[in-house]
Amino acid sequence: MFIELMPMLKERTVLITVALIDGKLKVNVIPTKAKDSEDHALTTPLSYTGSPEELDAELGKHLASYVDSHVQLGSTLAEAKAEMDAAAKAARQRAKATQQTPKSEQTTSKQDAPATTPTTIETPSLFAPQRQTGEPPAQAGS
Repeated sequence: MFIELMPMLKERTVLITVALIDGKLKVNVIPTKAKDSEDHALTTPLSYTGSPEELDAELGKHLASYVDSHVQLGSTLAEAKAEMDAAAKAARQRAKATQQTPKSEQTTSKQDAPATTPTTIETPSLFAPQRQTGEPPAQAGS
């Protein structure tokens, strides 16, 4: 049982509790956080209940599988964090490079652009009656 726990024990403390419940043993293996910033997934406990004979025969295999999954999860989380850190660093460098573009270049490019005058399109009102050409404007109250 302790041989199977060694890969996990290299990284963190592991708490083990054993209780007798209804004639069976319940074993809890609870890894603690190695760092405060560590993901909670790495502290997921393993609980196994069985007779003493079953635990003697099976617990080592279950622990080995649990520790292997735990180590792989820790590795995957570390890789993902490293990739996110690298992407964030690259984004900061791109933003810094963009901010360092000389303002004279930006001014020049604006001056080089052809001046355009906005075009106003007049559309007839839907609410006012249309008058015929040569007809006097309508008087209010008539």
